[in-house]
Amino acid sequence: MQIGIVGLGRMGANIARRLMRNGHEAVVFDRNEPAVAGLVGEGATGAASLAEVVQKLTAPRTVWVMLPAGGPTEQTIEALSGLLSSGDTIIDGGNTFYKDDIRRAKALSAKGLHYVDVGTSGGVWGLERGYCMMIGGPDETVTRLDPIFEALAPGIGTIPRTKGRNGADPRAEKGYIHAGPAGSGHFVKMVHNGIEYGLMAAFAEGFDILKTKSSDRLPEDERFNLNLTDVAEVWRRGSVISSWLLDLSAQALTENHELSQYSGKVADSGEGQWTIDAAMEEAVPAYVLSAALFARYRSRSDNTFGDKLLSAMRHGFGGHVEMPQ
Repeated sequence: MQIGIVGLGRMGANIARRLMRNGHEAVVFDRNEPAVAGLVGEGATGAASLAEVVQKLTAPRTVWVMLPAGGPTEQTIEALSGLLSSGDTIIDGGNTFYKDDIRRAKALSAKGLHYVDVGTSGGVWGLERGYCMMIGGPDETVTRLDPIFEALAPGIGTIPRTKGRNGADPRAEKGYIHAGPAGSGHFVKMVHNGIEYGLMAAFAEGFDILKTKSSDRLPEDERFNLNLTDVAEVWRRGSVISSWLLDLSAQALTENHELSQYSGKVADSGEGQWTIDAAMEEAVPAYVLSAALFARYRSRSDNTFGDKLLSAMRHGFGGHVEMPQ
């Protein structure tokens, strides 16, 4: 299939590459001209403007927007809505607030345009590992775009299959789902990121406890000088808490066991707060997720070794850099 991709940052460029590797045609645009030129050298069709992206696509057109949530995405979708024709589709693959998706879908539908929101997880590793996707939008449109989603998804791979899924939607096993109508994809991804905050906080606090066991505040015979690199490594091998986040922690500790390259001032993408907002609207208790979010706020004035590990994990999976000092 042919698809336009607007935004060639950490994930957008690799989405284009993975699609091209799977036989799809990408028409790419970014304000950063070298980013466009680099992908043209790899087989993409370059465009110098949004209008040129639309011009180089064959109807029914599909344009995937992969830009920071908020103003950049809002302005780009508004501009595209004036350039595309009835029957064309806009995909937002960023971290947009799901209520904005619902609003946009209604506005675009009035112009005859389809809107699909794709919560995309995979970070800087998606090119090789594939992207886990949570998709919201009209059934017919999502079905038509299935070849795109299947190419981006990890596939079944070597993960053991869950017993009893006979007859269930096969897309989930491949790493993507059609969650429901507009907004549902980003809503599921939002909660995913809220859970991510909690898991990361648990690892960070646990390793902080391990490291501080050598503190001179403890009785001398109760102090342990633990090798955190080895602890992380052994936990990766068959323990109940083995995970990709633990893998990233082990790698970061192996490279620098003090994590001295990190300040521990941990940023947040906003989705943790949105998850807590949703929990409050639904009257659902969210003790762990709210505590994890507040811990990130606290890290900006009083940070610990655990906060450095949080920064290391964020850099590991998403290439996120710390807040400016």
